[in-house]
Amino acid sequence: MSVSGIESVGFTPYVAPSVSPAAAARTSGGQEFGDLVLDGLDRLESVQDRSDALAVKAATGDLTSIHDYTIAASEAQVTTQLTVAIRNKAVEAFTEIMRMQV
Repeated sequence: MSVSGIESVGFTPYVAPSVSPAAAARTSGGQEFGDLVLDGLDRLESVQDRSDALAVKAATGDLTSIHDYTIAASEAQVTTQLTVAIRNKAVEAFTEIMRMQV
C-alpha cells in the first residue's frame, strides 16, 4: 500500500539490527549481545534527537509541515516504550536467575 507524499517526509523507520550468520555462529555470545544493546540505545538516541530537532523547528516556525514532528514524536515515544519494556524483562530475568538455588 502506498501513501502519496510519504517520500517527501524523510521518515526513516526503525529497522532492527540483523545478526549475520557468522556472528550467530560465534560461541562467545556476550560481546554480540552487548553490541546489540549499544546499537539499540544509539538508535533510540538518534530517534529522540530527530524528534527534539523537529520540535525546536516547530516552536520557532521553521517547520513547514507539523506532520513531520508528529510522526517523529510518535516514533520516539514508541521506541522509548519498547526500550523500557525490554529493560524491564531483562531485570525480571536477572532477578529470577538470582533467586535460583545452586
